[in-house]
Amino acid sequence: MTDDQLSQVFSALADPTRRDIVARLAVRDATVNELAEPYDVSVQAVSKHIRVLEDAGLVSRTRDAQRRPCHLEAEVFDLMTKWIERYRREAEERFRRLDVVLEQLKDEASEDGTTQEGQAS
Repeated sequence: MTDDQLSQVFSALADPTRRDIVARLAVRDATVNELAEPYDVSVQAVSKHIRVLEDAGLVSRTRDAQRRPCHLEAEVFDLMTKWIERYRREAEERFRRLDVVLEQLKDEASEDGTTQEGQAS
């Protein structure tokens, strides 16, 4: 996934209505009319939200007789998860290194005869 594509995905998911549409499509495919039912906006407005999700690669539309159900493209979430996981691992590694440094400082303070508050014991 390119950075631009990743930006499109995160931008598409920044809107709460689109996140809700994605959550509903995770349960089952639905038409634009079905997706528009719970919202107090026009079908055209929901269709624009779906277009943004399509442009980001999160949703596709298929043809089933006269229905055009929207389908969630779960593979995009796998790519997003890999991207997020990379930075989560890096953050955890930084915390592990910080823990080592803090433990070393604590040990040095104990050897100097001071408590954690910095006072002599």
